[in-house]
Amino acid sequence: MSKRAIVLYLHVHQPYRVRHYTAFDIGSHHDYFNAPAGSRENNGEIVRKVAQKSYLPTNERLLRMLRDNPDFKLSMSITGTVLEQFEEYAPDVLDSFREVIATGRVEIVAETYHHSLAFFYNREEFERQVQMHREKVQQLFGVTPTAFRNTELSYNNDLAYWADKAGYEAILCEGWDGVMGWRSPNFMYRPAYTDTIKALTKNYKLSDDIAFRFSNREWSEYPLTTGKFIEWTNDSWDQPLLNLFMDYETFGEHQWADSGIFDFLEHLPKAWLGASNEHTFMTVTEAARTFDVVDTIDCPQTITWADTERDLTAWLGNAMQQGAITSLYGLGNNIMATEDLCLIEDWRKLQTSDHFYYMCTKWFNDGDVHAYFSPYASPYEAYIAFVNSYHDLKFRLAEKGAEI
Repeated sequence: MSKRAIVLYLHVHQPYRVRHYTAFDIGSHHDYFNAPAGSRENNGEIVRKVAQKSYLPTNERLLRMLRDNPDFKLSMSITGTVLEQFEEYAPDVLDSFREVIATGRVEIVAETYHHSLAFFYNREEFERQVQMHREKVQQLFGVTPTAFRNTELSYNNDLAYWADKAGYEAILCEGWDGVMGWRSPNFMYRPAYTDTIKALTKNYKLSDDIAFRFSNREWSEYPLTTGKFIEWTNDSWDQPLLNLFMDYETFGEHQWADSGIFDFLEHLPKAWLGASNEHTFMTVTEAARTFDVVDTIDCPQTITWADTERDLTAWLGNAMQQGAITSLYGLGNNIMATEDLCLIEDWRKLQTSDHFYYMCTKWFNDGDVHAYFSPYASPYEAYIAFVNSYHDLKFRLAEKGAEI
């Protein structure tokens, strides 16, 4: 039997949330993101809260796991927006990530700096944000990414083609049934119309068992132990990969400490490595270099890792979202032409996909998830704050003589 590898990939992100920005602020106050202390949108308070619940305790455990298990490795991506907030509000968290990455067994995956959907609206801006992210990762951690993931694991043939031409060795995507068909996500694939890049497809069932169902007492498989989890992996004993992709905040924030999630995480390496001499862990790029492709993945439509539909409707499913994002990107040429770094940066912070996610009006379970993450009382409140900020951007452009 050949090696079987868990590829554990964690995504770290916090947006700059738009404060309660009213029509009366337009033209007089341009501080869209500086909510007062005690408000639901205060970015510093949110980052420090999540740091205590998730980032610091998770990094502490990851360091122990790396120390105690020489074969343990993982991959992560960290957006530029959260790195900036670590620098400003929680430098101890940034230091803890530096310590984990300095072990040499943690790969940083490339993405857009501002966690945006720019690929679908402004290709030049998308490439600028990817370059910004690469430079930030090099500056803070001294490493250069060789694998790529787009915002919210959004993926299609065009993106894979771009990443291939950009020189990345691997790209991440959702192992969604509509694309995979009869194929298992536990193999290496080649994206359609590419030459060398390889696609790692998320095993969404096992990933979501941890990320979403772990603490659900009504789940038929509750409680989930590492022993039970390893037993489930035996169903794919002849398949080389187990791609577990999830938010970093799964640990301590989405699944609270009292659920036992930290113990599950810390026990996973020993349970997996102890189950077979052929078991190991690999980073994304290491897996791409190790395993041969077995088939081609053809994905003309855009898929993501969000909501039941696994498409872009979490961000673009209603008229508010569509109008807001189209209007924002419509300012792009005029914004860039000003060469005003403050104006450009505010425009980029407003591109962060979370703003449009908060405007989602879906019902049932998907709607509950959107509401959980949102600092606003309703999607309409999120929309109003965003649109008022957008109109202030237009005001600032008009002051500079731009014709819009």
